[in-house]
Parts: sequence; C-alpha cells; structure tokens
Amino acid sequence: MLSIDQNIGFLLHDISRLMRHRFDVRARDLGVTRPQWRALVHLARNPGSTQSELAELLDVEQITLCRMIDRLTDAGLVERRPDARDRRVRRLHLLPPAIAIVDDLAAIGAVLEEEVLAPLDLAEQAQFARSVTRILDGLRRPAGEQPRRQVA
Repeated sequence: MLSIDQNIGFLLHDISRLMRHRFDVRARDLGVTRPQWRALVHLARNPGSTQSELAELLDVEQITLCRMIDRLTDAGLVERRPDARDRRVRRLHLLPPAIAIVDDLAAIGAVLEEEVLAPLDLAEQAQFARSVTRILDGLRRPAGEQPRRQVA
C-alpha cells in the first residue's frame, strides 16, 4: 500500500492546487476572476454554446452562470446571439476584447506548463503527457466499461 505522500489522487490534487495558485497570481491583472476566465476559455473552445451547455462544461449551476454571463456581457466580453433554429435559445460568443484575454491566458498557461515540466527531460514530458491522457480517457469512459490494455 502506498503512503499518503505517494497517493496519486493526493499528488494530482496538490499539483493542480499549486498550478492554479501560480496561474491566478499571473492572471490577476487581466481584470477577470478565475470563474470568468474559465468561462471565456471554454467559450473560445466551444463558440456558440448555450448557457446550459456552458454551465455543464464548467460544472456550475445555471443561475450562477447566468449572473456571470450578465457581468461578462456588461463588460463587453461576451454577447448573447439568437439561435438560427430556435428563437428561445441564445448562443454565447466572445467579443474581440475577450479573445485578447484568452490569448493572454493561453500565453500564461504555456509559460507555467514549461516551468512545471522543467524537472523532466523531453522524453519524460512526452511519456507523462501520454500517461495522463490515457488516465483521463479511462475516467471519461462509462463506469464499468473495461479499458483496452496496451501491450508493453
């Protein structure tokens, strides 16, 4: 049995927490909160999402997201556009100032990732990325579905 210091869940949690903290410090001057920049990044990846879709992606309540989108709209970062097929639905789109913020966030993330992975050589970095991707893919499978084993 692994000690708590070697438990993958705890290690991943600590890595995530420390990376978020470093990212937050660097992103503080962009004028958006962490929940707001998460929404902007998800909208950059999924333009035209509905509020319901975005709430699900962010794992927040719809009312929470609605208030956030209201603030982002008031700030001139996001706009709600009518859906071409269903007039009851509004699609969310980034406005140019938000695209600039997302670009800044991506640059901050790239530098941070480089720093975080610096203790690993390039081969270890590539193996780490492959391993984490396989773990994530496994977690995305429905519970009970068996993963495909790779032959070493």
